[in-house]
Amino acid sequence: MKKKRVAVAMSGGVDSSVAAALLKEQGYEVIGLTMCFSISDSSRKKPACCGLQGIEDSRRVAHKLGIRHYVLNMQKDLEKYVIEDFCQEYLIARTPNPCVRCNQYLKFGILLKKALSLDAKFLATGHYAKICQKRRLRLKSGDFTLKKGKDKTKDQSYFLYRLNQYQLKHILFPLGCYTKEEVRGIARKLKLSVAEKPGSQEICFLPNSDYRGFLLKRIAANMKPGQIVDKQGNVLGQHQGVAFYTIGQREGLGIALGHPAYITKIDAIKNKIIIGEKEDAFKSEFLIKEPHFIAGVPGKKIALKIRIRYNHKEAEAQLLLYKDRARICFKKPQFAITPGQSAVFYNKDTVLGGGIIESVKDNAKENV
Repeated sequence: MKKKRVAVAMSGGVDSSVAAALLKEQGYEVIGLTMCFSISDSSRKKPACCGLQGIEDSRRVAHKLGIRHYVLNMQKDLEKYVIEDFCQEYLIARTPNPCVRCNQYLKFGILLKKALSLDAKFLATGHYAKICQKRRLRLKSGDFTLKKGKDKTKDQSYFLYRLNQYQLKHILFPLGCYTKEEVRGIARKLKLSVAEKPGSQEICFLPNSDYRGFLLKRIAANMKPGQIVDKQGNVLGQHQGVAFYTIGQREGLGIALGHPAYITKIDAIKNKIIIGEKEDAFKSEFLIKEPHFIAGVPGKKIALKIRIRYNHKEAEAQLLLYKDRARICFKKPQFAITPGQSAVFYNKDTVLGGGIIESVKDNAKENV
């Protein structure tokens, strides 16, 4: 019987390298695909996953494993689907999550299509997440579910909530049942050159996570200084442009009040930043746009747990679904609910779906 072909998205890191090794060990015909972006590594403290160092590391691993390796130039796609949105969102005082869009449009959009065009049955990545399938003779809508990975400290299911049934049918996550330390152990055993390579925690197109410097080069002409005010409307200082700030931010405000001050709201239309005490940044209710459910809509009114950013612990909430929006109300107020970020819905370890936070309801009327 002919072995099934799997294309592995290889970034040059230990995770995708071990994913490729595990699949080859399982008997698949493995080929490596590396997305290439025009990213300079010279100013970085750590090498970029999709820069020149990442490509070279992927090639070394592919050679070690004895698999074919291809490099795909996806700079135009990165600009179109990720970077343009990243800049525009910050201009309207929203804090985007480019990794979610990269997964949606690049990895599991364009790259998946490329893999299938190469007669691969699956596209595999080094994500720490699981795909589960119901045991049926014929697959039906909702037969695939997305779950958290075994290593809860590395779980990446949050970034994958926009996957659909067709994509899940053609995706493999070989690391879902491993911890990060177990993955490094496999890499050491196989003597892969990337076994001790540090993980990349930064956004690939941002040198050293300097998003402000990146925005200055891209959209400086569109940024305008404005007022920093308290919730009564008193002017306390001046900001350098709403794109440089985010909800819950405490540092870098340039004002001294004698007590800690936090950004509680950003008004892009009036070009104002509103600050208050920490408790003012706790909110309960918000709207999301583009709600997406992986295995079908479970109901118009749903009780579930929601994560409002990657490092946020899921909290109990109720979701009320409209036509193209959803209103969410947390059981207990949460800190820094931020427009532009993704709200991801969970039922225990299962990802139900999610959406983009559009607006947050104020706890009390503000005079700004």
